[in-house]
This record gives sequence, structure tokens and C-alpha cells, in this order.
Amino acid sequence: MKAATPDRPAEEQVRVPSELPVLPLRDMVVYPFIIAPLSVARELSIQAVDRALSENRMILLLAQKDKDEEEPTGDDLFGVGTVAVIMRMLKLPDERIRVLVQGVCRARVSELLALRPYLQARIERIGDLPHDPASIEKEALMRSVKRTLERATSLGKNLPSEVMVIANNLEDPGRLADLTASNLELKVEEAQEILETLDPVARLKRANDLLGRELNLLSMQREIDSMARDEMDRSQREFYLRHQM
Repeated sequence: MKAATPDRPAEEQVRVPSELPVLPLRDMVVYPFIIAPLSVARELSIQAVDRALSENRMILLLAQKDKDEEEPTGDDLFGVGTVAVIMRMLKLPDERIRVLVQGVCRARVSELLALRPYLQARIERIGDLPHDPASIEKEALMRSVKRTLERATSLGKNLPSEVMVIANNLEDPGRLADLTASNLELKVEEAQEILETLDPVARLKRANDLLGRELNLLSMQREIDSMARDEMDRSQREFYLRHQM
């Protein structure tokens, strides 16, 4: 499970190189300011991590379009990803490694520079479009998302305890959208859509839609579970009564 950072670093103060090694991700997207554990097994990915650790610990995370592609090239990767800092690295006995990364900012690939021994890209840092912080629409949307997150938790959604604390203290719609999306079970295309939406209010609207879908699924699942329990109780009562006669 991904966990959000409790405080917001000054994104604009983090210096990001124009060229970075690339870590392709299977079936997942990491957002800025989110902490995520990653399992790394492919040789080109291990080489990319090693390169990042030997320099500034920064790496570009790009989601694969096809999670089954073993040797992705430029056409196999989405063009927008997240620059991340490698916080920790652990080598496993089977030669895989585990890394803990924290997203820093969004970035667009302007050119893929190398495929071997690891992917390397020239990147362009991208940020959110400006929005009106005093917008009534933005405030209403943020309140709605926070309430829905609480409702999802009450219906059994497994969220880390710190997520609601962080969500309730966020005032930036884009960050709330990223936090919400990082805690939903999304298809990679849906998660990538959130990443590529630079209008923070529009991004939060989309995250709210996806959150609403998950809430409906949770409600339906609870109803099905309740019906199954009622049916089981009825069957047990009938069985008991038959044996009493």
C-alpha cells in the first residue's frame, strides 16, 4: 500500500536534472509526494537503480503500456511519469532488490537517450496549471472527496491510518487528487490519466468519479455479504429445526 508523505516539500526548490535513468513500472503509477515500495527484478531496471544511487538518487518512473513486456523501449512506455527519489534500497537473496521511493514532480520525456545498459531519458519538468484557490467549486469538491474517503473507510476500504489525517489537512486539490488515486485500485490507464491531468480541479473531479465508483463497489459488496450471511443463518435454522422434529 502506498503512503503519502505527511508534509509537503517545496517542490519548486527540488532541483531535478534534465537527464535521468528510467525505471519502468508494471501495472502501476506513482504520484508526486507519494511514498511507494517497489520490487525490481529486471537487469535493466536494477542497472537504472544502481545508476541513480551512484549519482543523486533521482530516477524517472514510467508506467508500461503492456505490463507483460519484458524489455520495454520508448514506444512501450507512457510519455509522462514521475521523478522520484530513492529513499532506501534492499538487496534480496534471489538477486531482486526492493526500493522505497518518494515522488517529487511530474515530468515529460522529451527524448529517450539510451536503451542499454539501462533506459535513460532527457526530461522536461511539468507542473500543475494555475487555479483559483478561493473557488467555491474547488472547496466543495475537496469536502466531497474527504467525506467520501471517510465513507469508504467505514465500508471496509483498507486505508493506512495516516491517509485520512493527511487528506483532511490538504488544501491543494491536485495533491488531494493524487493522494486519492494512489489509494484506489485503478487500471494503469486510469492512473495514468490522473497523472497527465495538469488542471488540479479537473484532476480532482476525475479522482472523485473513480472514488465514487469504488464506494459503489464497496456498498454492493457489503450488501452481497449481508445477504450471504442471512442465507447461511436461515439454512442453519432450518437444519436445526429439522433435527429437532
